[in-house]
Amino acid sequence: MTSTQYILLVALFLGFGLLEYILGRAQKFNANAGDNAQDMIGFVLLAAITQPLIFKAVALLGDKFVPQYKGMFADMPWWGMVLCFLVFDDMLQYWWHRLSHVSVLWPLHRAHHSAQYMSARIIYRNNYFYYLFMPAIWMSGVLIYLGMIEVYLVYIVVKLAVITGAHSAVRWDEPLYKIKALKPLMWLVQRTISTPTTHFAHHAMYNNDGIGNYKGNFGNLMFFWDVLFGTAHITQQYPAQVGLREDELFGKEKWWIDLLYPVFWSKREHTVFKPGGKIYDETAELKN
Repeated sequence: MTSTQYILLVALFLGFGLLEYILGRAQKFNANAGDNAQDMIGFVLLAAITQPLIFKAVALLGDKFVPQYKGMFADMPWWGMVLCFLVFDDMLQYWWHRLSHVSVLWPLHRAHHSAQYMSARIIYRNNYFYYLFMPAIWMSGVLIYLGMIEVYLVYIVVKLAVITGAHSAVRWDEPLYKIKALKPLMWLVQRTISTPTTHFAHHAMYNNDGIGNYKGNFGNLMFFWDVLFGTAHITQQYPAQVGLREDELFGKEKWWIDLLYPVFWSKREHTVFKPGGKIYDETAELKN
C-alpha cells in the first residue's frame, strides 16, 4: 500500500470506530484483553507486514523470472482492470474464505469468528498464515506487477470501505430498510455488495434461527459471489449473538494461539488447534 492508502485505511477504521462509540454500540462489546490484542495485532500484521511482504516477493520473482511481462497490461481500459481485480482478487478470496470454513484451513480463520461482537476493529482479526497463504493477495501482487497499480489503489480503498462497513456495529443499512422508497435499491444493494445484515449473519453463533448463516455469506466486497454460487442467505435482521458456541462451552482459546497456530498449540479440551482437532459441530449439540 501507498502512504495515501494507509491514511485512508486508518481513517476508515477510526471513523467507523468513532461512530460505534458515539452511537453507544462499542460499550456492548465486552472485549477482554485477548480480544484487544487480536484486533490490534491482526491489523498490524496484515497491513504492515504480510501484504507488503507478498507484494515485494511477487515483484522480486517477476523481475528475476519474467521481467518482460512487467507493466504489460498498463494500457488496458480501467474497467478491464477492475474486472480483473473482482475475479482474481475478490472472487478468489470468496473461495479461500469458503474453503476456510469446511477444511483444514479453519484453524487459520477461526480467530476472525472468535470475537463475540461485530466491529470495524475485527476486519483483519485472522491467523497470520491465513493472509500469508491467501491466493487473492498474491494474485493482486501479480496484477500490480502487470501494470494495474493505479486502478488497484482505488479498488482496494472501495473494497476496504465496504468490508469495514459490513463488520461495523454502526449497522449503516439498518435504517435504510425502513424507508419504503428505498426498498428496490436496497434489494439490489444486498445482492451486490456485503452489507451488515448479510455479514453479521455470517458471524452468527447459531445457524438455525432463520437469520444466522455461518455456513454461507462468504463475500468480501461482492456479495454477488454468494448469490452466484448458492451460499447466500438474505434477511433484513441481525442475529441475536455472534461468535463461537464452542468458546461458550469450553472457554476461549489463548489469543496467541488463535493468531499464530501452528507455532503454538492449544491444551483446551475441545480444540482445532492440535493434531486431530475437529471443527465444533452445532448440529451434534442439538441432537444431544
